[in-house]
Amino acid sequence: MISTKDVEHVAKLARLELTEEETEKYSKQLGEILKYVEQMNEVDTTGIEPMPHALPVYNVMREDEVKYEQTKEELMANAPYEENGFFRVPKIN
Repeated sequence: MISTKDVEHVAKLARLELTEEETEKYSKQLGEILKYVEQMNEVDTTGIEPMPHALPVYNVMREDEVKYEQTKEELMANAPYEENGFFRVPKIN
């Protein structure tokens, strides 16, 4: 079981303010979680490949395709301000 002092220490590191009741509650809950992790560590996983994901992951992105290429003149027509063939933007200090 994880001690209340450990919970208080972690809460302090996380800048959490816990009441005494919360500290005791979380101490018990974290203790149960750690028991469960110990139980899972006892399972024989010999011959089982590690999985990066529970489900197969596929790339759902499509390939880039040029459908219509705009000319520089068409693009510059949208510029509110233009100078010497470039977009003119406000100076940032």
